[in-house]
Amino acid sequence: MSTEPVTPQRILITGGRAPVALEWARLLHRNGHYVYVTESSRYHLCRVSSAVVESFQVPPPRQQPQLYLSALEQLIIEHQIDLLLPTCEEIFYIAQGLERLQRVCRVLTPSLSTLHTLHHKGKFIEQVIINNQAAPITFSVAEPSTDSYDYSVPDAEGHTFVRKPIYSRFASRVIMPWEIRRIIASKKQKTTANTIITTETTVMNKQYESSAWIAQQYIKGKAICTYSLVHKGIVIAHATYTSNYRTSRTGASVYFEAIEHNKAYEWVCQFVQGIPVEDQHPSNTAFCGQISFDFIEEDSTGILYPIECNPRTTSGIHLFQHQDTMIQALLDPESIAQSGQVIMPAVGIARVLTLPMWIAGIKYNRDWQAWKNWWNGLHQATDVVYQADDRKPFWEQFRLVAQALRTCRTERISLTEALTHDIEWNGKESL
Repeated sequence: MSTEPVTPQRILITGGRAPVALEWARLLHRNGHYVYVTESSRYHLCRVSSAVVESFQVPPPRQQPQLYLSALEQLIIEHQIDLLLPTCEEIFYIAQGLERLQRVCRVLTPSLSTLHTLHHKGKFIEQVIINNQAAPITFSVAEPSTDSYDYSVPDAEGHTFVRKPIYSRFASRVIMPWEIRRIIASKKQKTTANTIITTETTVMNKQYESSAWIAQQYIKGKAICTYSLVHKGIVIAHATYTSNYRTSRTGASVYFEAIEHNKAYEWVCQFVQGIPVEDQHPSNTAFCGQISFDFIEEDSTGILYPIECNPRTTSGIHLFQHQDTMIQALLDPESIAQSGQVIMPAVGIARVLTLPMWIAGIKYNRDWQAWKNWWNGLHQATDVVYQADDRKPFWEQFRLVAQALRTCRTERISLTEALTHDIEWNGKESL
């Protein structure tokens, strides 16, 4: 596999508020490329990074998708961009204008229909079943405000169920079986938790069109996450990692440690080969792009169950901090695919989002041993945002959070929702 320097390219990264965007920017800059960033948020991590040539504020993709696409197209032409690299949920709006944007540069995203299949928590499980891979029992349900069934009561087979919206991020609004968060409907609607099984994909298709929530079998086990870069159905970079610390019991991960997990890697390789590809660039006959999965490895059986898919950059990219070959995988994926090698981070590498890690520790550490494990983890890992030669993004975090808190007040939403309020994608109604 060649590691010779390549001709410097101009990369436009979207979603500059995200730590993953900052990671890509630093990797690209260190390898001699010119990095530009767009954001609809006034404050964002990449805005003040020394790795970025220039950043631009653009219209919010969720509220003004056509103006957003026009702004991207203009910037691509004006700055002679070679690659448009989406990192967050703005990727769905970019995919909406894929045909238009592909005329002016390479765009790292599959089609909108492919993204939707992967992002929709019910349709994703359907695709898993089509691929003949193990899947948790999953079916559509009414919204919690109108559903009086108690999903903490085991069904005939002993299963309890988690409820979640079909479109969500950072595990927001997930209702675990033991949580008392359901609202008793004024007119009770009886729901049986084993009426629809996941193998009945035609039934599920009809149900998912009209339901915004699903119930999914609760599986007791270990959480496993993956992040992969895929070229024409071939995994060319892959990280499997654990996350022992989160913003809440089921929330976003703040600590990432690379592990070796052949079963997860093989699962991803099999799944990406079966992803249906529509309306993608003619030269791409199989899935191309970034893709991430959340799994539960069941304690009692060792079976790896996929829970959800994120067809975009996720925190696994942080584990490639010192691997410059990731840039070759990004900019010259064909050469990596032909070499037959897969870029992986070293086992044991750990990264942390220090500020939310402290919050997680204060909220959930209840005894001396928990504090000791937390402290050891914090000192084992390197911070995702802070870098000695690029310190400004660390302080920008506070401006970003302050701005999100203002959005919380004006929109009456949670902090997690405020951080993605202008970029999140919730299906056809977002278009």
